Amino acid sequence: MDILDTISLESNKQIKINFDGGGLSSDAGLILIKEFACKPGFIKILQSMFKTNNSAIFRLHKDDQNLWQMILQQ
Repeated sequence: MDILDTISLESNKQIKINFDGGGLSSDAGLILIKEFACKPGFIKILQSMFKTNNSAIFRLHKDDQNLWQMILQQ
């Protein structure tokens, strides 16, 4: 039995189909979502524009970080 790693289409030899499984992750694609949001500057917009009226004296995270966390949880 032969192992099928990569094949080409007969109609277009430049298209290659690979059956090695690709890069799998356990993060539900969140890294890709974050990378996608960084490209047009969405995260920088959050950092510069998003503010809440929370007057807590001691906080570990900034407003934009809390919003980004909520976006990723959805």
